[in-house]
Amino acid sequence: MKSPKRYLITSALPYANGPKHIGHLAGAYLPADIYVRYLRAQKRDVVYVCGSDEHGAAITIQALKEGTTPKAIVDKYHAMLESNMHDLGISFDIYHRTSAPIHHETAQEFFTALNEKGDLQLKETEQYYDEEAKTFLADRYIIGTCPICSNENAYGDQCEKCGTSLSPEQLIKPRSTLSGNAPSKKTTTHWYLPLDKHEDFLRKWILEDHKSDWKTNVLGQCKGWLDNGLQPRAVTRDLDWGVAVPLPDATGKVLYVWFDAPIGYISATKQWAKDNNRDWKPYWEDKETKLVHFIGKDNIVFHCIIFPVMLQLHGNILPDNVPSNEFMNLEGDKMSTSRGWSIEMEEYINDFVKKENGGDMMVDALRYYLAAIAPETKDSEFTWKGFQDALNSELVAIFGNFVNRTFVLMHKLCKGKVPPLHESITDELDKKLLADIQQAKKNIEVHIEGYKFRDALFEVIDLARKGNKYMQDKEPWIVAKNIGEDGNPTLEAQQKIDNCLHVCLQLTANLAVLINPFLPFTAKKLCTMMKVVDKMLEWENAGKSTLLSVGYSLRAPELLFRKLEDTEVSEQIEKLKNKSIQLMEATPNNQPSANIETAATEQKKSMIQFDDFAKVDLKTGTIIAAEKVEKADKLLKLEVDLGVEKRTIVSGIALHFEPSAIIGQKVVVVTNLAPRKMRGIESNGMILMAENADGKLQFVAANEATNNGANVS
Repeated sequence: MKSPKRYLITSALPYANGPKHIGHLAGAYLPADIYVRYLRAQKRDVVYVCGSDEHGAAITIQALKEGTTPKAIVDKYHAMLESNMHDLGISFDIYHRTSAPIHHETAQEFFTALNEKGDLQLKETEQYYDEEAKTFLADRYIIGTCPICSNENAYGDQCEKCGTSLSPEQLIKPRSTLSGNAPSKKTTTHWYLPLDKHEDFLRKWILEDHKSDWKTNVLGQCKGWLDNGLQPRAVTRDLDWGVAVPLPDATGKVLYVWFDAPIGYISATKQWAKDNNRDWKPYWEDKETKLVHFIGKDNIVFHCIIFPVMLQLHGNILPDNVPSNEFMNLEGDKMSTSRGWSIEMEEYINDFVKKENGGDMMVDALRYYLAAIAPETKDSEFTWKGFQDALNSELVAIFGNFVNRTFVLMHKLCKGKVPPLHESITDELDKKLLADIQQAKKNIEVHIEGYKFRDALFEVIDLARKGNKYMQDKEPWIVAKNIGEDGNPTLEAQQKIDNCLHVCLQLTANLAVLINPFLPFTAKKLCTMMKVVDKMLEWENAGKSTLLSVGYSLRAPELLFRKLEDTEVSEQIEKLKNKSIQLMEATPNNQPSANIETAATEQKKSMIQFDDFAKVDLKTGTIIAAEKVEKADKLLKLEVDLGVEKRTIVSGIALHFEPSAIIGQKVVVVTNLAPRKMRGIESNGMILMAENADGKLQFVAANEATNNGANVS
């Protein structure tokens, strides 16, 4: 297959309405960065664009929450997002913003071109209107009960509890977030993109032309949308924040954010071209350009169905691939900033990058773990214990250990210089490892170009693992004990040592090239230790066994990574739990995944010893009083009889049980849990709950005949 003349790579534009968590990083930004760094190392013509999505109701809602203006919100969070991405090694060619004049011009030109060709439809419809606020309500300004999971606080476009995409009409008992009132319906006029007219094109382009090279999760979601039948979709809305509709009779109307945001890729490319004295048009109009969108699965419909229709109508190229990732969960639960169950990029940077010398190593540690557990075909899970294991058992014990041993032995046994390779005594172990280096390069190329970054990263770490095995088999420290009359290793012994360490050093140089797309700071540190310029990291050097010249002096070894201590893991888990509980207490409308206690503590646990379990004091009790907590519609204040004492316990089960219905209920209580204040009430214990197949909570059964205060073991 002919190689593309150029590449345009995009990552989904993040909303500039708040900090973003590491699940976002793993979904759309790290995979794209790995791919782009690989292409750059191959000297391909590649441009990587992204930027902040600064329009839409999410921005205005955040402005209301913070008591400021939409402009202040986007300025604040755009700067944060740009800084966070840079600190974590995401190497955009440009990180733009949709509030920029060039974007407004580009989006308006795009709309005008489609409208003048008759590709848009003008329709009069009834939409929700808040009579008190005197405004039409965007989807995010409407909340109600989700028809799928019964979450009472689902938004008009999506339920954040079950993840279902919704429309306001699907909500049960909708209400305005502005006034709290039930909205009325009022007539308004908008422009629509008639997606139903393009079903045949989409079906052929997606399900036939790309059936063999797109991910099955992407194809499956697209097929579902097409099989259900596409409907015309509004491209404008009634709002005072966004790109103004460029027509004289459209006062008070802006382009819908889903229409305006992907055009941000084009406006960002224009700005990049302007800044670098380049022509932007070939990247969007020349069919020899390979366009690739990196996104999360909640953006599939926009990038695979809606935006391609827009691009085709406008005369632009279509994406060659849309490698969407699934979601990354956190410690047994869905990652969610709104519920406090997340690790924000800003948090990680503050805790691990800015606090210590060599913070770059902790950037690469995060990049490594996120790439190793990337949700490429199914949801995956970040755990702090898993992160610790990946850092300590793989980066430190395998990759870092091999490099360190190689440098230490080279300085000790070869006077700090690259020793020669004595061809006359090379053996099968030498030849096998050199061949493994060449094969690893080929395998990594196949995996990266197939968007299988987990597999590609495994090849790199496995190559380091093979290096450790090779060194262990060769045992140069043992060979060095064969001493001659001069007190030095014999000629034969030294030649064996030379061969071993020559091969190990060439492998080290190759590891720098191969790891560079994944761990760029580590690759540069290796270059510093080897006293070579970054040019060595070009991909054409991968697989070569002559990267380091014989006799060349190398610097003393430095540790590439440090271990993550158990105390650090414990601190982060405790921080996560506390943040979630505090946010739920402060935000009554938050919808936890279960009750307030289990949502913050229910996580995948590491193996424990019996002594750890024995610390938990479980006793039976009876609920003797129950009442709702004021201004907290998910909390109940319970009085529990434990036989020798009565305890007040606050439990987040109000959505599942009426207070009067649970008086007399036998329960199992964790009685030695540290007291915790919730809504000003001190809670002294935790009720054990379980979730049934329908997601409803049930009390963990306690035998009715058991006396209150009996031990559970």
